[in-house]
Amino acid sequence: MSESATAVVELAVEREARAVARGICRLFARNDIWCLPEMPLRSNRRADLMGIDAKGQVVIVEIKVSRADLLGDAKWTDYLDHCDRFYWGLAPHLDRAVLDTEDFLPHACGVIVADGYDAEILRPAPTVPLAAARRKTEVERLARASLRRQLVSIDPHCATWGME
Repeated sequence: MSESATAVVELAVEREARAVARGICRLFARNDIWCLPEMPLRSNRRADLMGIDAKGQVVIVEIKVSRADLLGDAKWTDYLDHCDRFYWGLAPHLDRAVLDTEDFLPHACGVIVADGYDAEILRPAPTVPLAAARRKTEVERLARASLRRQLVSIDPHCATWGME
């Protein structure tokens, strides 16, 4: 595949992932769960969506829009150490059958299917409570990242300050 064709495919995948994230954020907002996209974690991973529900529980969503990406992510279990509930967020066309296999820990992970307009929870994520100190740390990191992004959107001059 040519370089320009590869760039077009990557752009389409990125656009679809943003649409899936938007649908999930709409579903979550209706249910009083507020999310931040692309949240860096202490494990040097980045959660596609990380949010907090009305009870203060931390929710992470890993978005997948291609089968290759879903099957190729060998480090996804790292996210489980940073949340009370974990979901796979999938594009509607993606075959979900693999998520029912033991490699994908169906007893520990929820499944959401979404497009750019809305989302539906197909399998609720069980709550696996974080230790209180860990939850406090994650909530504080999420709050600080949210506040920083808000401020930088108002005053881009602040972007270089306070980097973690």
